Amino acid sequence: MKIFLSCTTFLLLISSTFSQVKRPILPTDIYRLQNISDPQVSPDGNWVAYVLASVDTAKDKRNEDLWMISWDGKQNVQLTNSPESESAPRFSPDGKYLSFLSARKEATNSEDKKSSTQLWLLDRRGGEGKKITDLKADIDEYVWSPDGKKILLGLKDADYSDTSKDKARDPFVIDRYHFKEDINGYLNNRRSHLYLFDIETKKMDTLTSGLYSEGAPAFSPDGSQIVFVSNRTTEPDRNENTNLWLIDAREHAPLKQLTDFAGSNTDPAWSPDGRSIAYLQSSSAEKFTMYGESYLAVISANGGKPILLSERTDRPVRNPRWSKDSKTITVLMEDDRQCYPVQFSTSDKKMKKLITGDKSFTRLEYNKSLDKWLVEMSEPQVPPELYVLENGVTKKLTNVSDSFLAPLELCKVEGFKSKSKDGTIVSGLLYRPANATGKLPLILYIHGGPVGQDEFGFDLYRQVLAAGGYAVAGVNYRGSSGRGIDFTKSIYADWGNKEVQDILGAADYLIEKGIADSERMGIGGWSYGGILTDYTIATDTRFKAAASGAGSALQLSMYGVDQYVTQYETELGAPWKNIDKWIKISYPFFHADRIKTPTLFMASQMDFNVPSSGAEQMYQALRSVGTPAQLVIYPGQFHGVTVPSYLVDRLQRYLDWFGKYLKY
Repeated sequence: MKIFLSCTTFLLLISSTFSQVKRPILPTDIYRLQNISDPQVSPDGNWVAYVLASVDTAKDKRNEDLWMISWDGKQNVQLTNSPESESAPRFSPDGKYLSFLSARKEATNSEDKKSSTQLWLLDRRGGEGKKITDLKADIDEYVWSPDGKKILLGLKDADYSDTSKDKARDPFVIDRYHFKEDINGYLNNRRSHLYLFDIETKKMDTLTSGLYSEGAPAFSPDGSQIVFVSNRTTEPDRNENTNLWLIDAREHAPLKQLTDFAGSNTDPAWSPDGRSIAYLQSSSAEKFTMYGESYLAVISANGGKPILLSERTDRPVRNPRWSKDSKTITVLMEDDRQCYPVQFSTSDKKMKKLITGDKSFTRLEYNKSLDKWLVEMSEPQVPPELYVLENGVTKKLTNVSDSFLAPLELCKVEGFKSKSKDGTIVSGLLYRPANATGKLPLILYIHGGPVGQDEFGFDLYRQVLAAGGYAVAGVNYRGSSGRGIDFTKSIYADWGNKEVQDILGAADYLIEKGIADSERMGIGGWSYGGILTDYTIATDTRFKAAASGAGSALQLSMYGVDQYVTQYETELGAPWKNIDKWIKISYPFFHADRIKTPTLFMASQMDFNVPSSGAEQMYQALRSVGTPAQLVIYPGQFHGVTVPSYLVDRLQRYLDWFGKYLKY
C-alpha cells in the first residue's frame, strides 16, 4: 500500500512537471488568440458589455460575438452566437435593452439572404435579438436618445448602381478630387447623413442631407440638441478642416457652426450638465494634419472661443470622457512608449496622471454610477483585457487570454534608448527569447504610420519573431508620436533620411551592447515600416535579409494611385512643380542596383492605401539587377490583412525568409 502511494505520488509529480512545460509562441497561435473591444458600461454601473472576436477556422475568418460581464467579474455571459458578427453594443438609457449592429439573418426567417448591417435589439431579460430596422443602406453608427425613445442613425446615401449577379456592374463614374480609398474602393459622391428613428412607430426623420457628410453625433443630456462633425468647406477632399456643428433633434432644424478652427475638430462629447462640449482639436491648421497632435479642447455649447486643456503637454491625446460633476475630463495620452489615462481640470487646466507604468491603455470608459473607470489595457506579455481602474490601481475584469497564454513561454521585453549619428536620442523596445544568452541574430521590425509609436503593450508579431531565436527591436524613429510635435514633424517632406539614421543608430547600439550579431541582421515591417525597409537597405548594405510589406519606393508613381493626394500636394508639392523632391524621396528605386539585401516583398491585392504596385516595382527592380527577391500577394485583401490563414502565412514566411539568411 505504501509502495502504491509512493508510485502514485511520483506519477502525479511527473504529470505536474510535464503540464508546466511551456513552449515558444508560433504563427499558428493566431488561430487561438481572441480579441476584446468596444466595452460599454451599463447605466446602473453593474455590467459591462463587450465584443469578443474569435477565429472560425472552418470559414477562415474572425467572428465577433457579444458578451457581458458583471462589474465584480463574477458573472460572464455570452449574449450572441450567430454565424455572422455582431458589433457596436450599446445599452438603452434605462438599461433594459442592449442594441447592436449586425448583417445576420433573423432567427424567425432562416430563408432570408444576408442583409445589410442593421440595428438589433436584445432584451436583457432573455430571448433572441430582434431586428428593428430594415433599411437598404448599412448603418455606420448610431446613438440612443437620452429618453430611450429614439435612435440617431448615421447612414450613407443609397447606391443605385446595378450590382446584380446576372449583369455587369455599372461603370464607376468619378469627378471627385479624392477618388479612392482603402476598403471603400473607388469613391462616388455618396455622403453620410443623420436620421432620427422612432423605435415604437418605426418612423424615420431626416436631420441632415445635401453635399456634405456628417458623423460622430452625440445627444445633449436633455436630448434637445445634437452635436456632430462635418467638413463643409468648398471642396472637403482637399483639406481636413472638420468642425463641430449643432442641430436641434427635429426634422428641418437649422444648423449652427460651433467651431471655426481651420484644422481638424473631432470626437465631441457633451458635459453631463449640458453646458460644454469636449472634443479633439488638431495642433495645426494645415490641409494635412497627420504630423501634428490632437489637443483636448472644450467649448461652450453656446459657442465662443475654445479652451485648449492639453496644449502645454506636447503629447497627443484621445478618447475624451467627462466626470459626472462636469469638472474634469479624462483622456488617453501617448508618452514615449506608454499610453495612459490623464485627467484635466476644466477650471485651471491642471493635469493628473491616473496611472503610469510600462503598459498600453487602448480604451477608456467611465462608470458614473460607481465613479470608477473601465480601461482596456495590455502589457508586453499580456494581450488586451478589461480592467477596473480605481485610485491608481487596476483590477483585472476579463480573462479572455488566459487559455491563449497557458501553454506559452513568451519573450522578455525591455526598453532601450540609442543615439543616432546626429546626436538624436531615440527610444526603442527589445524582444529576446526567454532563455537567450550571448549575441543573437537581429531583426529590426519597424512600425508603420509613420505617426504612431511602439508601446509597452502585447505585440504578437515581435513575440513570434523573437521566439524564432532572434533579438527583435522596435524603433520609435523620428516621425513617431509620443515625443512631441517637433520630433514627429521633423521628417516633413524629408522621407527616408532621419528615420533611417535612427534605425541604424539603434542597430549600432544593440551591436555595441553585445546583444546583436553584426553579421546576422535583418529588417522588416508593414506599410511605412515596409517603406522604411526599402529606404534602409538602399542606404546600408550590411543587412543580410529584409521583408518589405505593403511598401513603396518609387514614390513618384504613387501619385493618383494611392489615397494620399492631399498629403502629397501639401507636403511635397505637385510632381510637375517639384520633380527634384519627388525623385529624391524615391531613391530606393533609383538606387536599386546598390541594394544587395535579399528581400521578401509582400502586398495585398486590393490595397488602395499602399497599392501592390509599390512592392511589385521593387521586386522587379531587384530581380533585374540580380539581387535575390520574392513577391507574395494576398488575394482579396486590403491594407490590413484580415484572413487568419494569411496572417499565419505572413508570419511563417517572415520566419522562413529570415531563417534562410540569418541562421547558420
